[in-house]
Amino acid sequence: MPIKIDSSWESVLKDEFEKPYFKALTEFIKQEYSTKTVYPPGPLIFKAFNECPFDELKVVILGQDPYHTPGVANGLSFSANPDKKVPPSLQNIYKELNADLGVPISTNPDLTKWAEQGVLLLNATLTVVKGQAGSHQGKGWEEFTNKVIEIISNKKENLVFILWGAYAQKKEVLIDSTKHFVIKSPHPSPFSAHNGFFGSKPFSKTNRYLSDKGLTPINW
Repeated sequence: MPIKIDSSWESVLKDEFEKPYFKALTEFIKQEYSTKTVYPPGPLIFKAFNECPFDELKVVILGQDPYHTPGVANGLSFSANPDKKVPPSLQNIYKELNADLGVPISTNPDLTKWAEQGVLLLNATLTVVKGQAGSHQGKGWEEFTNKVIEIISNKKENLVFILWGAYAQKKEVLIDSTKHFVIKSPHPSPFSAHNGFFGSKPFSKTNRYLSDKGLTPINW
């Protein structure tokens, strides 16, 4: 499985691709795709990186797993293919965006336009077997994506990290909060959104920080 990733990321992550754990992960993933139905489709595994070059990175939104239902996952956390319904967590994200910035509630589940503006929509695990949530956890993806967070924290400055829910917030130890702005709240899932996600205003906080640093805000 050749790593098809944007050249700006290739130069930053090339050492990681040579490590034994990543080579073992690559062999495992290759075998899984050849014997099972795995999401997202192979060419979209690194979509989060390919739509958001390293040099243009401004915001990181951390998710956990790709959607495991047919045809939904598109390689971006919280995002789905445009012909699908808006997933429940994203419905709540759109509601909060509307309350925060007055943006009309979208019926488009594809967040590619965010990624194209410098928002890295990064899942901790980049692949999943059809119908089996969490099936590729503990195989090496988390080691890779943790390293990604660590590298961008070290090499960049003035990024916004948006950590929704307990799982994402565990990654805060990888982030240098003296150089970056960390936003934390409960997860937008229907099970937890009413516990403090609604009203947390992550979008206006992000844009205010970017503006204060002389950077172009995100057109959410």
